[in-house]
Amino acid sequence: MGRDVRGLASVKGDERYLAFISYFNTERDYFECHEVMEELWLEEGRHPLLQGLLQAAVGLHHWHNDNFTGAVKLMEAALAKLCAYADVGLGLDLARLRADLAASLAALAARPADATFQAFELVVLDEQLVGDVAAWETRGRSESDAGDRVL
Repeated sequence: MGRDVRGLASVKGDERYLAFISYFNTERDYFECHEVMEELWLEEGRHPLLQGLLQAAVGLHHWHNDNFTGAVKLMEAALAKLCAYADVGLGLDLARLRADLAASLAALAARPADATFQAFELVVLDEQLVGDVAAWETRGRSESDAGDRVL
């Protein structure tokens, strides 16, 4: 099972991908996730895997801002795209991401008007990627302290 992601091999080293993971997991800044991933997604030919990751972040952004309808719509779209891929892709545990999206959708279905926001993280399985994200965070923080956050 799973669509081919070999054409996306260079994405794992892209500063925007590293920023996406950091914003998602560390800062839980889903709006910034959207900003960096949308640029990468467009540059990479609108690849459905990147779109699924983008939609997961936007779904969480909507839920965090009490836009429950928007959250459901984006999370359902993300889940539909991510189901086409193997359990591991781009260094991420996509099986876990799909499970977290399904759990989020269940929580939203149970309380469609007032579901309490429940963040989750992208589980990074690739040790090189873990290190690259940490290095990006170190660079980003020092540049942020200087007044400019560079991607």
